[in-house]
Amino acid sequence: MLGIIMAGGQGSRLMPLTATRPKPMVEVLGRPVIDFVKDAMVDAGIHEIVVTTGYRGEQLQAHVDGWSGTLANGDRISARINQESTPMGTAGSVGLLRDHITTTCVVGSGDSVASFDIASLLAAHRKHGAKVTMALWEVENPSEFGIVGLSSLAGGEVDGDLREGYIRRFLEKPTPEEAFSNVINAGLYILEPEVFEYVPVGEKFDFSKQLFPQLLEMGWPMYAQTIDGVWFDVGQPFELIKAQATLMQRYDDLPFSYPVSYTNIGDVLHATNAELNGSVKRSVLGSKTFVHEGGTVVDSLLMDGCTVESGATVSGSVVGRDVLIPNNTVLDACVVGDGATLVAGRRYVNEKIANDANILEKHL
Repeated sequence: MLGIIMAGGQGSRLMPLTATRPKPMVEVLGRPVIDFVKDAMVDAGIHEIVVTTGYRGEQLQAHVDGWSGTLANGDRISARINQESTPMGTAGSVGLLRDHITTTCVVGSGDSVASFDIASLLAAHRKHGAKVTMALWEVENPSEFGIVGLSSLAGGEVDGDLREGYIRRFLEKPTPEEAFSNVINAGLYILEPEVFEYVPVGEKFDFSKQLFPQLLEMGWPMYAQTIDGVWFDVGQPFELIKAQATLMQRYDDLPFSYPVSYTNIGDVLHATNAELNGSVKRSVLGSKTFVHEGGTVVDSLLMDGCTVESGATVSGSVVGRDVLIPNNTVLDACVVGDGATLVAGRRYVNEKIANDANILEKHL
C-alpha cells in the first residue's frame, strides 16, 4: 500500500523558525514533526512512502532519504519525495501522483502530531465501502476549524453526538449557533484511486474545501472515525510547547518514542550531549545545548546548539538553532529564529526575533 505525506507548506505562522526549514521539519520531542505520521504509516504496514514537497524541499529530500531501509522484522521501506514546481494545494499535490495510485492509499499531513490508528481507519473504510475515510478529532471550540457532520446511515441526518459514521456535511469555521458538531478534520485520509479523477490536472486544488464537498454532493460514500489519544496542529510556535508538554506527560499511554540520542529526566527531555548546569524545568533541549550555572529554562524548546548564559532566563519560548542567550537576558513568550543575535541584559517579551528583519515584515 502507498502512503503519501503532504509536506509542501511554508508555515508562515511559524516564522522566523520556518525561514530556514520547511514546516514539517520543525522539531517536537527532538524529532521532525513529519516523523510522527511516517511512523503511524509504517506501524500500519505501509512500506512505500512518497512525500510531496514544495518550500525548501531539499531539506526534506535529505531527511526522507534516511527512511529507506530494512526494519528489524525484515520488511523493506522505500521512501522518496515528489517536488512541486509550484504550489498545488493538498489535493493538487497528491494528484501529481495519480499514475502511481492504483489501489487504496493513505494520505496524511506532515505538519501535525497525532496518535493515528491507521489500521482501524482502514478496517472501517473497507467495512463501509467508502471511497474516502477521514480521521477526525474532537475539540471544545470548533469555531477555528472545519467541522464534519456524521450520520449512522449513508443518507441519514446529521447527529452531532456521533464520533464515527458516514460524512453528511462540512462547514468551515462555524459560529457557536452554526456548529452542528465538534469533530474536525484531523488531516489523514484513506482514499480510493478513482477520487483523483475529480482532481483537475495542473490546477491548485484542496481536499477539504473542494474535493471532499464535491464528492459528498455527488453522493459518494464517505466515512469518518474520531481518533483517541492526542492531536496537535503545530502551526503556531506555542503549539510546539503545548505538544511537547502533553506528549511527555502522557508518554506511557501514547505510541511515540524518544530519539535514542535523547535522555528523559522527569519533565525535561534533552540530547545526551547537552550540558545542563542551571535550572531546567518542563522543557526540551537539543544537541549541544549548554545551560550555564545560574541560567534558567522553563516551559521552552531550545533547538540544537543553543547556549543560556548565567543570569539569563528563557520562559515559554521557542528558540531556533545556534542562538546565544547572553548574561542576564530574559526571553518571555518569544520565538527566536536560527542564529539570531540577542542583546545582553535586555528583556524580550512576546517578540519574534530574527537577524533579518525583512523575514518578519514579510510574514507578519
